Amino acid sequence: MGAEGEPTGSARRLAGASSTYLRSAAEQSIDWHPWGPEPFELAKRTGRPILLDIGASWCHWCHVMDEGTYTDPEVARLLRQHFVAVKVDRDENPEVDRRYQRQVSALTGEGGWPLTGFLTPSGEVFLGGTYFPPTDGHGRPGFRRVLKEVARLWSEEPDRIRDNARAIQDVLERTRERRAGGASDLVPFVAGIRAALFSAYDPVNGGFGMAPKFPHPTAISFLLWDGWANGTPHSAERARETLGRMADSGMYDQVGGGFHRYSVDEGWHIPHFEKMATDNAALLAGYVEGSQRFGEPRFEETARGTVGWIRETLADPAGGFGASQDADNAPGDDGNYFTWTRPELKDVLSGDELRFANRFFGVGTDGRMHHDPERNVLFRALSAEEAAEGLSLSRAPATTIDRVVAELRRARAARPSPTVDRALYSDINGRFIGALARYAAFSGDAVVLAEARRAAERFLREAYRPGEGIAHRLESGGPKGFGLLEDQVAFAWGLVELAGVTAEPAFVRPAVELLELIDREFRGEDGLFRDLSPRLYDGTSVGGLGEPSYPLEDSPHLSANAAAAGTFLRVAALLKDERWRTKATTLLAPIAARVGGAGLFAAGSALAAGLALGEPATVVVEGDGPEADALWRAARRAWHPNVWVFRGTPPPPFSLPEELAARGGTSGPRALVCFGTACAPPITQPAELGPLLAARGAGGRA
Repeated sequence: MGAEGEPTGSARRLAGASSTYLRSAAEQSIDWHPWGPEPFELAKRTGRPILLDIGASWCHWCHVMDEGTYTDPEVARLLRQHFVAVKVDRDENPEVDRRYQRQVSALTGEGGWPLTGFLTPSGEVFLGGTYFPPTDGHGRPGFRRVLKEVARLWSEEPDRIRDNARAIQDVLERTRERRAGGASDLVPFVAGIRAALFSAYDPVNGGFGMAPKFPHPTAISFLLWDGWANGTPHSAERARETLGRMADSGMYDQVGGGFHRYSVDEGWHIPHFEKMATDNAALLAGYVEGSQRFGEPRFEETARGTVGWIRETLADPAGGFGASQDADNAPGDDGNYFTWTRPELKDVLSGDELRFANRFFGVGTDGRMHHDPERNVLFRALSAEEAAEGLSLSRAPATTIDRVVAELRRARAARPSPTVDRALYSDINGRFIGALARYAAFSGDAVVLAEARRAAERFLREAYRPGEGIAHRLESGGPKGFGLLEDQVAFAWGLVELAGVTAEPAFVRPAVELLELIDREFRGEDGLFRDLSPRLYDGTSVGGLGEPSYPLEDSPHLSANAAAAGTFLRVAALLKDERWRTKATTLLAPIAARVGGAGLFAAGSALAAGLALGEPATVVVEGDGPEADALWRAARRAWHPNVWVFRGTPPPPFSLPEELAARGGTSGPRALVCFGTACAPPITQPAELGPLLAARGAGGRA
């Protein structure tokens, strides 16, 4: 507060912000500005550099820096005296985050959140990093010392500042030039990414790379496709192993469902505890695929638990889903909500049931928290039968698990829970709509399908404008953030998946309009898609926003260009409209040329390329009664990497292969299956559907 009791400039600017992250900083002594022209104009008038802080409400180290560094009186004094301070929510302004992550990474070789950048008044980075403690520690220089040195450089060595800013731009330019010269042939591109995934695969723990270990659901989907399409040894097995390890891990919340962001160790035991909507949407779709492909009850259970967390924690009463759940529940916390001590478990369970839980969840073993070994992340260390050996349980082991989890959920509900960011973003909701539609089709859960439809209808009603596309976020004052590629692509994909599951034409029209808008408004160099449309973008183009940016690499969720290609292929198969297939293959060539060396982070592009090289499948179930119902369930639970399943002939604009459409009705239940334009003889036995779809991979072509 000011001397007369008036709010500070920062409090006035941030207290009413739509972003949870910005509002949480409103009472700090730092004179924060939100992103916009005002701080850049102020920096030019005063001749000061800009401090840019980019973070998010779910980010643990952002909280640590807010609670320690930015509350330090000396840090606040230095910032007020020498800098113009700007705070950005990366979820709210992904276009800002994308550009400044790239600039800071070009200088330091590291990125992530919080992102700390020092900018010229024109918006160019000249120094930067991530987390800084207030004083020297954590192997990092203290922020007090950093701020003093930056202020000195700004005042005494302006040439060095200009040289640093110019060097960053030179690095970015050289990176763009290197990426432009790759091969565009899709077959060797796919082979190269397969080799890179095999090289990165962890044969001990599953997954890719070492610590920290992120889930890479697009890589799993690529391996599933590769094992099916090419018969590549080990591809499907490695996908299966990774799904199994993650499902049993501490990264999956064994009590409340849903996945934490990543694991700090290569064995998947101890997570970074934030739960991201984007990750969970992608992993949900991956576990549905895994359930279809392998018939593993554990995969279906994991998908069901993830859906439960999404509905319980993120669902908005009016429709749609929020953005994230925080890692922490209070300053200084580090996962206490999600972890357990032995006494806490003893307060909930007793006797052999407690002994069973300790064994089953590996209490006292690899899930102990490093900062407090008394606290344990729960993970599935043994099978239920192994954990029950020698114990006198009143229930079967599998039923005992259900009871134990229910009791732990009840006890955990009494704890202060981490904050949920309830902001409604179109890209996130598009991913949820598509993933939930796929889950609902697989599981037959009509309630989940209704929630996906409700989210789609709300965003179409409140955030969609024909000719302008879908806005990035829904706010009380209306939609904001038009012109971002990720929103158009993710939401179009969600609508396409929902349309195919429901066979409702009402979702097809806006999906196609969004895809046409992408094709028309976002084209840039080499025919690739830019992350924002200069004509449609309604934000202020200050700072680095004038720089073209092309989202080509998975991060680790699917890149927007790869997602566009994949969605083109899905709608081509849904409507039997070959112009979209042509657009996909045309787009994939320059993508392959740019990301051929990206390895694991090009898995999504390689998957889209693989789908473009093959034929989609169409299944139509005809007839009524229990036998037709059984065929219908079997068709929706069967796996193929690009299949659409209909109950009877769908209405326009849905379309069937000509041979299938020409066949007359039947007197009895049957399933008609086509691959591209060629159709198989009718199927009357549900058990034959899965093998038929699987046989049209490498084995069917041999």
